[in-house]
Amino acid sequence: MRTPGLVDLQVNGFAGVDFNSGTITAAELDRALEAMLATGVTTCLPTIITAHPHELAARFTALDKAVSESRLGPLMCPGYHLEGPFLNPTGGYAGCHPPEAMTAADAGLIAKLEQGLARPILMVTLAPEVAGGIALVAALARLGKVVAIGHAAVDFEIVAAAADAGATLSTHLGNGLPQQMHKLVNPLFAQLAEDRLMAGFIADGIHIHPKALKSLIRAKGLERSILVTDAVVAAGAEPGRYSFAGMPVDLAADGSVRQPGGVSLAGSALKLDDAVRNVVAWAIATPEGAVAMASTHALAAIAGALAKAGIALPESEIAWSPELRVRSVRVGDITREFAAPAAA
Repeated sequence: MRTPGLVDLQVNGFAGVDFNSGTITAAELDRALEAMLATGVTTCLPTIITAHPHELAARFTALDKAVSESRLGPLMCPGYHLEGPFLNPTGGYAGCHPPEAMTAADAGLIAKLEQGLARPILMVTLAPEVAGGIALVAALARLGKVVAIGHAAVDFEIVAAAADAGATLSTHLGNGLPQQMHKLVNPLFAQLAEDRLMAGFIADGIHIHPKALKSLIRAKGLERSILVTDAVVAAGAEPGRYSFAGMPVDLAADGSVRQPGGVSLAGSALKLDDAVRNVVAWAIATPEGAVAMASTHALAAIAGALAKAGIALPESEIAWSPELRVRSVRVGDITREFAAPAAA
């Protein structure tokens, strides 16, 4: 099977490299992107999470410099995803994002962060219920940016208002939520019910139970579903302790990533080709449908933002084995061939 390359809309780091470090180099970024190529990813939005304004500025500046000076960055990274700081700081919604750095919605902050960057912030995840949230959704949508709902205590009315204002996506739907909520009137059902929202899902079997994921994708509709990783520095690396956005995180043997002693997950160690294989193994989608969720559906979610920014992505292609392993990948004029895995 041959398909377009995979598109990861939410990736915070990979292969021991933290995109949020504030000190990332071009060589480090290339190491991460080479590892991502081996998983079939040809386009990604490096994601910066909640931090204080001066930290966000330093992290974007370092990341943008690394992208510009790297071999693969100009081909694979058309822009960035800002997840926060306009999120809900309430327990259960914040996740691993530092609540003390969360603020009311501020379009001026995004404009300041973009100043001097060679590539735009293409996507912003926010909680529309925060002060000024709906107005910020509208302002960002007018600028052509993708606005996603995440880490949000939204109800049906707020979700509808956000969609009216231009929100088009739910970030890692099913996560960034407290364990205890109203059984039906809650942010999960509110976003599932809004047909104007596409939704990203983390299909690692850790963030969402496979049977629950099947129900969520059925409810949202396969055509509106996207596979994402929310990968952090520990993805594609050995179990152990790593630094993610200035905080220690532990990658356990079962593949989960948590802050030391913590219960909540802190991103994932998921690879996007594993997500594709997982949803096929869990009888959620056909191989073609699974790949589409990780490629053409994701691309459709950001197509308008790319066009508004005048960005054309290079052509890409993956050759898959019958077992859905990446045998070769091409992006632009770069091709990589991968040997078949040894038999168990």
